[in-house]
Amino acid sequence: MTIAYWCVFIMVLLPLPFTGIAKGSRKGFDNSRPRAWLNELDGRGARANWAQQNTFEAMPGFIGAVIIAHLAGAPQFWVDLLAVNFIVLRIFYGYLYVADMPKLRSLCWSLAFFCVLGLFVVSA
Repeated sequence: MTIAYWCVFIMVLLPLPFTGIAKGSRKGFDNSRPRAWLNELDGRGARANWAQQNTFEAMPGFIGAVIIAHLAGAPQFWVDLLAVNFIVLRIFYGYLYVADMPKLRSLCWSLAFFCVLGLFVVSA
């Protein structure tokens, strides 16, 4: 397995800490209606839930870009570097989301998005 493939594995696990923060932010988690319960959160818990949702949304593009880069025979150094940077930026993104730092969060989101675009560029 390449470093980039390990980053795909990490990305699959990345929503879980945000899920835990959201569900642990208020007593009385209702597993019979989790989405409705999560939608009622505010503050830190709501932001953790939103970070979780955005992480799930970012996952397909990243996974697709990594697989395409491998199939296209892109230079492994660049594939690994972009994938690691994407994961690091997404970790910071989630932290900044929960910490309510929107400007830095948006910067991390943008840089991570450019990593995905970069994976396509090195695949060309």
